[in-house]
Formats: sequence, C-alpha cells, structure tokens
Amino acid sequence: MNLYYPSSWQDYELLDSGGFEKLERFGNVVLIRPEPQAIWERVLSESDWKKQAHAHFTREQKDNFRFGDEVKGGWVKLKPMQASWQVNYKYQSLNLTLRLAPTGFGHVGLFPEQGSNWNFIFDTISGWKIKNPRVLNLFAYTGAASVVARAAGADVTHVDASRPGLNWANQNMQLNGQKDIRWVYEDALKFVRREVKRGNKYNGIIMDPPPYGRGPEGEKWTLQEKLNELISLSSQLLEPTNSFFILSMYAVGLSHLVGLNVVRTHFDIKAPECGEFFLKSKTGRDLPMGTFLRFSR
Repeated sequence: MNLYYPSSWQDYELLDSGGFEKLERFGNVVLIRPEPQAIWERVLSESDWKKQAHAHFTREQKDNFRFGDEVKGGWVKLKPMQASWQVNYKYQSLNLTLRLAPTGFGHVGLFPEQGSNWNFIFDTISGWKIKNPRVLNLFAYTGAASVVARAAGADVTHVDASRPGLNWANQNMQLNGQKDIRWVYEDALKFVRREVKRGNKYNGIIMDPPPYGRGPEGEKWTLQEKLNELISLSSQLLEPTNSFFILSMYAVGLSHLVGLNVVRTHFDIKAPECGEFFLKSKTGRDLPMGTFLRFSR
C-alpha cells in the first residue's frame, strides 16, 4: 500500500530526480541532494537544475547505490540562501512549523514523506477519550513526530543518541509554542530494555531506526541484528488498548515484508497498514522513500 499526502504539503515539492540525485524545494529553498535509488535519467536538463537550486550536496564515493559510514564531499552554494529557515505543514487543525538547515551529512532536518505518519499520529491521539496519553518516540531525530504528538495532547518521551538532534528537536518544540517534551539522550535499545524492567507502559510508540549507527557510548546498531529484539521489547511496553505503533525503515533493499513479519511475531495484529513510502514528483518520476508499518488498537 503506497501512501502520499500531497494536500498536506505546501512547503515541499520533489521537482525532479535522476542520475542518483534529487531536486527538491523546501519552502523557498531548492536543493540538489544525493539519492541512491534514482537510477533513471532526469526529466529536466542539468541547466534547469542548476538554475533553480540554491545549493548542491555532493558525496564522493565509489558505490552510488548505498551510502557508507563516512561522508566525503559537502555543500556547494549556487546562489545566496539562509543558513537556516522554516517550513510549515498543515493538516486539519495541526499547524506545524519546522526549522531546516543544511547539515554535514546532506540532511536538512526533515523527511517529508513522514507527513503520512504525522497525519496518522494526530488523528489517532485526537480520537482518544483519555487524558495525557504517553507516547515514546525512538530514534527521534529533529522531533517532528514528537511535536505532532504533543500538539494532539500526548505526554511525549523523545529518545535520540545525538546531542545536536536533541537540540534541534527542542528548537522545533519552542517554534510551535510547546513545552514539557521529555528529552532522553541515550541509545534507544538500552532505554527500551530499562523501560521494560521498570514496568512502564506507553499508548504510542514511534520508531525510525537507521540501517546502522552508534550510541552515545559507542554502542553499535545494525538494523538486521537488533530490530527483532527492539520490536519484542516494544510489544511489552505498548498498552493493549488505546494504543498505536509506527515503524519506518530506510534500509535500501529491505522489503516492507521484513517489518511486517517481525511485528507479527510479537504483536497479535491481523492487518496493519504497511507498504512503501514515495514522494510524488512534478515530472512523473515518483521516488521510493523506504517502508512503513503502523497500526492502532
């Protein structure tokens, strides 16, 4: 099942893709960034790309099909642009403001396809008749999902192993006039293990685990090795009713069936929503952007 919500995004557009790159508009800033899955040819000319773009992120590597641990390259500015800027995302009564900035890894602090999950989070929490539901956001990055859950009325625990990511998420919270999100600087798997021992429970669990990574103390994370344990522990944390679960995966080559099979191993769920994220392109070359699985009960 493919999901994309073009009506929710006014400040993002995929303008074109191809040649292992993508041309994107974030608000009033247009960027060229690497994209290992864009193996096709571009629709627009190279001169059209350069004419529109404010900056171009290059990545020096032999393998175009996947990204390695080390990044060589960086941003090349093509025209004047802000060091940071804001975009807005609107869905029903949700009016989200997010801070963006170019990073040394080619990210800007936003994965626009996650808007589909934000809508799900907002709808699910808003539909509950319980006060202060508890939501756990793991590998929570710059905190868009945390801010959405908070806006819907949840008490949110935001876990990430990156200090810069936590600081960025805190800025997004403040941009949206919020307070009291709980920030946890820790390896996500270690935190979940401890929460199970403490007997804590959550009404919602959101996770967007990377293919690989390191925790604050050098803990090694590999998706294929650790995902089963993480989902097993999460099943012990999630409330049996008035609850939801979201898993996103961006590992190139992993089918959505991988997440589905792991989740079905540990949750008694018959038909969760699952499939492939994609970004709708103005030029007709829609871009796959990982997989998702989610359910509510």
